[in-house]
Amino acid sequence: MFGLDAFELARIQFAFTVSFHIIFPAITIGLASFLMVLEALWLKTRNETWRDLYHFWLKIFAVNFGMGVVSGLVMAYQFGTNWSGFSAFAGSITGPLLTYEVLTAFFLEAGFLGVMMFGWNRVGPGLHFFSTCMVALGTLMSTFWILASNSFMHTPQGYEVVNGQLIPAEWLKVVFNPSFPYRLLHMATASFLTTAFFVGASGAWHLLRGNKSPAIKRMFSMAMWMALIVAPIQAGIGDAHGLNTLEHQPAKIAAIEGHWENVPGEATPLILFGWPDMQAEETKYALEIPVLGSVILTHSLTKQIPALKSFPPEDRPDSTIVFWSFRIMVAMGLLMVLAGVWSLVLRLRKRLYDQRLFHRFALVMGPSGLIAILAGWFTTEVGRQPWVVYGLLRTRDAVSHHGTLHMSISLLAFILVYASVFGVGVVYLLKLIGRGPQPFVDHPPKGGPGMARTPARPLSAADESLDEHKKDELGGIK
Repeated sequence: MFGLDAFELARIQFAFTVSFHIIFPAITIGLASFLMVLEALWLKTRNETWRDLYHFWLKIFAVNFGMGVVSGLVMAYQFGTNWSGFSAFAGSITGPLLTYEVLTAFFLEAGFLGVMMFGWNRVGPGLHFFSTCMVALGTLMSTFWILASNSFMHTPQGYEVVNGQLIPAEWLKVVFNPSFPYRLLHMATASFLTTAFFVGASGAWHLLRGNKSPAIKRMFSMAMWMALIVAPIQAGIGDAHGLNTLEHQPAKIAAIEGHWENVPGEATPLILFGWPDMQAEETKYALEIPVLGSVILTHSLTKQIPALKSFPPEDRPDSTIVFWSFRIMVAMGLLMVLAGVWSLVLRLRKRLYDQRLFHRFALVMGPSGLIAILAGWFTTEVGRQPWVVYGLLRTRDAVSHHGTLHMSISLLAFILVYASVFGVGVVYLLKLIGRGPQPFVDHPPKGGPGMARTPARPLSAADESLDEHKKDELGGIK
């Protein structure tokens, strides 16, 4: 297929499924905490606006959660089908870590998700709020274990190699490996920012259409506060993560910077733009700022970072990919900071809900968090190559022995199924967002033969039909 062998197709297939999957958990993590805040405000003030917002975003959460679960199951199966070498080598560590996620996060969510989605009139307000808090906690615990497993693959420690397999020697060291704290904070914060701009774009959409109801204004305001406060914090976390990566994965940093060789006695320049050429071993058309690379990457005016030529060619990540994926991530982050500062200026001038140019900018920024997350994951995962467990197991040694035809057919099947099934889900999601918050009708629970009962699946919480709304409800902004 397109001149690619089975190994390259297996990598593309996993990249496709994991990229598709990460979109949904990123929004789920942020929305769960957002719902917790909305319900807390409702319980404190009894202001109906908070209650209406809670039930509106609960529907979005239900659809997103359902798609996230399905896409996650598909991705998990690939460890056994396409990457059996990795499972055989590192399964004694990654298997228990993923099991701990099921025993903590999944069980917690399963225990309280139904109460959160369908228990508004069936349990007391205190228990319902507690259920929302537990679901939010569950999403964060899931992040904890997933990032612990993935971070171990980047900075392994606390293990022994016995008969060609990784065996855990000290679980605390396995879990709290050197990159884990930075990557956990970076991902969790990214999820909150992703949700903030997702919510903010929804608010901007309705403001542009002339809907300035209290619910719309409040959710837009909350999103912009989150952008103003959290985006600069994320930049600080990213800087600390970069220093940690320089210490433990210097080849990745060299590839990100497109930095091929050091000049004795000279600080490392920062290459803003260019085209790293892996064959020519140079970054063509480079636009450099002298010394700034050392300042940002080492916090020094004189220290150098390791250059790509100091590593064997077979141990170098693909600089062409990570050079640009990293810059896309940084660009999204800078735009997020701009959005937060711009919103503050408008807020102080009492024009936050009237400046249409800013509303268009906020609408365009809606997917910025997802773009940044995908670019960041491409940077960290491609930057780990050619290792699947850094320094211990090469990616080529981890792949299952499948033929090119088999991998081509399965990849095409994934693309077609994902496009059709999740395409419908995304359209439905946009329909719900386009409808906007509605006054909540407090129906008492019913029972008895033929009466309403508790729905059996999360998507039932989004009780909207695609046929209920006009086709042009999500028409373009003129």
